[in-house]
Amino acid sequence: MGKDTTRVLAVASGGGHWEQLMLLRSTLARYDIRFATTEPAMALQHGITEPESLPDCNQNMPLRSALCALVALRIVLKHRPQVILSTGAAPGFFCILAGRLIGARTLWIDSVANGEELSLCGKLAKRFAHECWTQWEHLAQGPSPRYFGAVL
Repeated sequence: MGKDTTRVLAVASGGGHWEQLMLLRSTLARYDIRFATTEPAMALQHGITEPESLPDCNQNMPLRSALCALVALRIVLKHRPQVILSTGAAPGFFCILAGRLIGARTLWIDSVANGEELSLCGKLAKRFAHECWTQWEHLAQGPSPRYFGAVL
């Protein structure tokens, strides 16, 4: 089967979010894939050349979050992905928001670490992303988030 020309932007913060995204890498390999992360060195360690770099941020860093949102918009406008997916956290959410502005399809996969409730970004993503998935069956509620199993 040939390579699919669908442009995909896969986004994750460093640490566990990135590791979960990397577990999806073989599934994404058939697409025209670009990666963005807060830890470009981790991407390079996985053999990903030219990863896009996003500033790390969270709800307690309003100025840094604003900067991250602008960088996310720049990355999305640069690559014009047709699909954006993120395993978290805030930088991935900002890419999903930017993707909605250009008409990209968006998917949020909440971290497996959030077993009691959706993360803050997951709660926001379920309102803005086309699809929001949880890795915990008991957190699936109505149409969103949905459960299809765990990445890990």
